[in-house]
Amino acid sequence: MTISIKRQWVGLVGWLAAGFVTGAIGAIASVQAAEFYAQLVKPTWAPPAGVFGPAWTVLYILMSLAAWLVWRGGGWRTRGPVLRLFLVQLAVNALWSWLFFAWHQGAWAFANICVLWLLILATLIGFWRVRPLAGLLLVPYLAWVSFATALCYRVWQNNPGLLG
Repeated sequence: MTISIKRQWVGLVGWLAAGFVTGAIGAIASVQAAEFYAQLVKPTWAPPAGVFGPAWTVLYILMSLAAWLVWRGGGWRTRGPVLRLFLVQLAVNALWSWLFFAWHQGAWAFANICVLWLLILATLIGFWRVRPLAGLLLVPYLAWVSFATALCYRVWQNNPGLLG
């Protein structure tokens, strides 16, 4: 299936929008995140709050490009299952900020990020099978969420009064 140049650009904009809408949903939940994060007992290896925004911006761009490359490889008709998996992991990604920063649910946030890690791995493998470059673009995302999983667990354990 050949996708016209115009449709490819529209697709790129659409996939970038999907990534940034996910980021925006998480940002809404994180309006008070800096203040809350400052209150938490964190491990010495925890990054400063200012690192998260730029890191996630880069990751959402990489994720969106990866999805676009897969979509270009056959559209929804042939790539639907792996693209739907990608969208599911985006939704789980957005939910984490609500669980942790808005609702202060440490146990649920940790469970969520563990599920997210598995979904990212499955998406990476699925994308790799369609186009290796698309899978490779998800490696930094998987690495960051691996780090974030350890951080989430440690912060949750260190703050039983603030994170249920």
